[in-house]
Amino acid sequence: MSSQGSAVRSDVRNIAIIAHVDHGKTTLVDAMLWQSGAFTAHQADEGSVQERVMDSMDLEREKGITILAKNTTVRYRGEGAPEGGVLINIIDTPGHADFGGEVERGLEMVDAVLLLVDASEGPLPQTRFVLRKALQKRLPVILVVNKVDRGDARIAEVVDETYELFFDLDADEEQINFPVVYASAKAGRASLNRPADAGMPDSENLVPLFKTILETVPAPHYDPEMPLQAHVTNLDSSPYLGRLALCRIHNGTLRKGQQVSWCRTDGTISRVKIVELLVTEALERVPAESAGPGEIVAVAGIEDITLGETLADIDDPRPLPLITVDEPSISMTIGINTSPLAGQSGTKLTARLVKNRLDAELIGNVSIRIQNTDRPDTWEVQGRGELQLAILVEIMRREGFELTVGKPQVVTRVIDGKLHEPMEHLTVDIPEDYLGVVTQLMALRKGRMEQMVNHGTGWVRMEYVVPARGLIGFRTEFLTETRGTGLLHHVFHRYEPWHGELRTRPTGSLVADRRGPTTGFALANLQERGTMFVGPGTEVYEGMIIGENSRQDDMDVNPTKEKKLTNMRQSSGDVLIPLIPHKQMSMEQALEFCREDECMEVTPATVRIRKVILDQTERARAASRAKKA
Repeated sequence: MSSQGSAVRSDVRNIAIIAHVDHGKTTLVDAMLWQSGAFTAHQADEGSVQERVMDSMDLEREKGITILAKNTTVRYRGEGAPEGGVLINIIDTPGHADFGGEVERGLEMVDAVLLLVDASEGPLPQTRFVLRKALQKRLPVILVVNKVDRGDARIAEVVDETYELFFDLDADEEQINFPVVYASAKAGRASLNRPADAGMPDSENLVPLFKTILETVPAPHYDPEMPLQAHVTNLDSSPYLGRLALCRIHNGTLRKGQQVSWCRTDGTISRVKIVELLVTEALERVPAESAGPGEIVAVAGIEDITLGETLADIDDPRPLPLITVDEPSISMTIGINTSPLAGQSGTKLTARLVKNRLDAELIGNVSIRIQNTDRPDTWEVQGRGELQLAILVEIMRREGFELTVGKPQVVTRVIDGKLHEPMEHLTVDIPEDYLGVVTQLMALRKGRMEQMVNHGTGWVRMEYVVPARGLIGFRTEFLTETRGTGLLHHVFHRYEPWHGELRTRPTGSLVADRRGPTTGFALANLQERGTMFVGPGTEVYEGMIIGENSRQDDMDVNPTKEKKLTNMRQSSGDVLIPLIPHKQMSMEQALEFCREDECMEVTPATVRIRKVILDQTERARAASRAKKA
């Protein structure tokens, strides 16, 4: 942050909304935009404004989660605002720990945070993660208890739990004196008075929330004597203007066409021209002539600019500190598609294209690292979690890439000559009936129970510290065992010495031993062996996994076998063997299913699971070598 200067911009406020997944961040931003008159009447009538308007990517809309941090502005002219209104810059951040880099980046731009907590679920691990980051940056907090109208709301207890969380994170007195706003983002209502559990806030709109923001959030301070300092905190691209750098101006004024010093991450300084200056109005970026301290603007015209760099005065450049984010904990290999069926549905197949695309991802995504492997057509991509890596693969697949994706691995470190692995802090909420099952699952994965709370409502909350590799593929099994009722959340905890071997998947794979289309006859004979992943008429190849074996070891099978035909009429009706419907795997499920010697073939049309070594005899040799070693 810039040094506390003597001057204040009273007409601007910068705020980030942080919370756990699904606690209503994006919905609240929606309500704030609507009530500040950001959308015109004809937009509303036409229905051209969607719900959760901030989730602009297709994937975000499909999955119902925020992936990228985005900013918007609200011009508030209502009760308690000075003349001409106040410009509130709002940063909507993701709730998943996997996208923690986005949250950290969002906090660099703002002067305070809105902490949303669900009135029934209370603070969860992710709430702890994002709040810790905000308290470290000494940002004031406004607590918003959202969804107070839920049938199972327990408002007073949730507020107490939040206070406990603040104490846990060593907040000082100043930080603990935070205002509490009770809201229902969906209904667009907020109040400072605590409603009854499951009741609505007594105010008709969000004015109490806006007033609290104006009173609590400090206006941006700047020093009128200081030269220009603008910090690049995010990147975007436009089809017309190329790369856009989103900057928070700390001191001075930025003008269109101005010559500035560009302070790079490596310490070099070069002169650049601001070709275009854009400010955000609601959801649109509009050109502007100049912008002053405290504002968040987009700058075009600098092609190679990256995160954390500074745009400074041409005569007196003073760079701001770089942005640092947490280290990655999970990695997986991404390379070109090497299967016999490569090139059938994708358009981008070469190593050069894959490498360029991964390099492009590095530019805007601070929490991803890419390293070379011993093969020229494969790279190791490191990130925060499975979900983040799976989403990257999904985006690439939609762009027409064909890839081979390896099983996710943990990123280990050597500390004091010993191998260490990342540990995760896991919280599970489950009905009491499944207590035994989940305890058993966690024992398999070498989890240590830290805490267990029984609310007396039939639900139990357990907290574990568990090796990160034990959680790869855990979600599907957990949801199966708890019949889809359990809730599970985890965040990075710390590094601990290696915990030894984990064997989590008890079953083997059914592997096709030749190429060709599958037949109903062959599958009907194989379905007794386990669960099938392919239906009749699917093209398979040697080394492709067509199902899950119910036993421990792998089995090579022939799914293309046809029935011997004779010219005799048959009296038995064995032709009508009913096929059990095969299991359709989504990409996340396929990633979770993979073993160490398996990988995934991802194309725009299909996702196949295959062995890393396709040839049967080669594979047997490699397995025997591994046993001897």
